[in-house]
Amino acid sequence: MEKQGPRVLLVDDEESIQRTLGVVLPTAGYTVYQVRNGKEALRKVQSVRPDLILLDLGLPDMDGKEVIRELREWAIAPIIVISVRDEESEKVDSLDTGAHDYVTKPFTIPELLARMRATLRSVGATQDDVFSVGDLRVDLGRREVFVGESPVKLTATEYDLLKVLVHHAGKVRTHHQLIHELWGRTRYQDAVHLLRVTLSHLRRKLQLDLLKPRYIVTEPGVGYRLRTEGSGYPAKTRRHS
Repeated sequence: MEKQGPRVLLVDDEESIQRTLGVVLPTAGYTVYQVRNGKEALRKVQSVRPDLILLDLGLPDMDGKEVIRELREWAIAPIIVISVRDEESEKVDSLDTGAHDYVTKPFTIPELLARMRATLRSVGATQDDVFSVGDLRVDLGRREVFVGESPVKLTATEYDLLKVLVHHAGKVRTHHQLIHELWGRTRYQDAVHLLRVTLSHLRRKLQLDLLKPRYIVTEPGVGYRLRTEGSGYPAKTRRHS
């Protein structure tokens, strides 16, 4: 029996997207299910339990963010929004509502496939993982960080921020999400400044050229993302006993 690839649910009423991804994704090794509105999507998630959801926001029967809200009440499948809406507020709202990533139309197929691979990898992270990209290695079990062969000394807050980014590697985390995961309920404006200062210190310890972020990428007006691939680097490896 042929092995089934990761199950992907495509929720989009645009004919060209349905047609193109309906061909490209199976070729890339995915098992694809396609629906064209939000209500169909909610039913389909229950029946096929997809590993990943590609979701347009402009659906004919309901807004995509409402679909995310309903899914997040009972479903854990990661969601990548694919939408023509390029406003920062739409990106932030979608990510805060529960999406894992946001890709603006028009997008390239290689970009979408890369985001899909990164998202599927990141949702499998555990405390026993060793994350690596380029010269950066983060051993979550031992709480150790290396750049090349050199250990990196981080403060508790810097390490916690890096750990959050590792657990969501490849995905954009908004300022609000990071603040909540690091400090819980706090005054947002005060915490934004603290987050930026902590991120700056962390970057300085992980890389030499701050003008060319190698590992932690700023998504302007939205938040930050930890790279998982590029230049042929492996992204994540499981510790072997």
